Amino acid sequence: MESKNKSFTLAYLAEQVNGKIDGDGSIQINAASPIEKANAGDITFIANPKYLKHLETTKASAIVLDLETPSGGISSIRHNNPYYAFACIIDILYPELPEVKPGIDESSVVADDVTVGDNTAIGPLCHIKSGSSIGDNNRILSSVFVGSNVSIGDNCLIYPGVMIMDDSIIGSNVIIHASTVIGSDGFGFAESDQGLKKIKQIGNVVIEDNVEIGSNCSIDRGALGSTKIGFGTKIDNLVQIAHNVQIGRHCIIVAQVGISGSTRLGNGVILAGQVGVVGHIELGDGVKVGAQSGIAKSIEAGKAMFGSPAREILQSKKIEAALNRLPELLKRVKKLEDKK
Repeated sequence: MESKNKSFTLAYLAEQVNGKIDGDGSIQINAASPIEKANAGDITFIANPKYLKHLETTKASAIVLDLETPSGGISSIRHNNPYYAFACIIDILYPELPEVKPGIDESSVVADDVTVGDNTAIGPLCHIKSGSSIGDNNRILSSVFVGSNVSIGDNCLIYPGVMIMDDSIIGSNVIIHASTVIGSDGFGFAESDQGLKKIKQIGNVVIEDNVEIGSNCSIDRGALGSTKIGFGTKIDNLVQIAHNVQIGRHCIIVAQVGISGSTRLGNGVILAGQVGVVGHIELGDGVKVGAQSGIAKSIEAGKAMFGSPAREILQSKKIEAALNRLPELLKRVKKLEDKK
């Protein structure tokens, strides 16, 4: 991606992120690059010590570092959170431009009673049904379906192929990536002598402000009541969230997580990739779960868990260490048995 703006001095960038200059603040920066691929005019960063080896060979004009790491003679911006500072610098160098012009593309179908706010753009081939309302400064790119009685706040970005089903409520500053479905039916069936009877899902989905949802996610409507995604939560690609799940504020849900129905997540919960969570349990505030873990029961606030079934992480590491020694122990047992 090329920078969409003029170049900036290193001193200007440092001021914008509340960083300190170490070196020549007059250097002109016009792009951001990985440290091993950077060229003159680029700024890069190090937040992980394993990349320090590239300091000697990088061609970057400047680097974002923590307060202590040697810069190798490269002009730098010092910051106590270099990863965050670099993210802010990228925002400056690559200002996000509207992908569609304000207004409704002539190829889109929008019901007569839909309300559309100021400076909102609805791109080609979108379909927005009756009773829905869309706030100000939204960008709905193309081929997006919005069902009946949907509410979308302000400053949202909705990528191509997103489906937002009936009665969903989307807050402000929400980003939804391509091909995600919001408000699909939950998976509910009642057994009978005649087979499985579908339980009609009559609830909805509520997504609070500042949420980002990756591509190809499915967030099911509540069977009764709402499925809820809390303020500031970030959801990666390929995540399944079942009916009536309640997710708190500022949670991180990584790729291929599956959360079964009516489970509750507190604030600040982190589920790493491919975690599976059974239904009707509760994960307290600040719970962290390692990748590929299986959660079968409720977890108290602040616990770090790993494994399948998930255990506290220190216990899981001890079990893993013991399992690694198992072949050796079996050999020793066999030798003892042979001596009998």
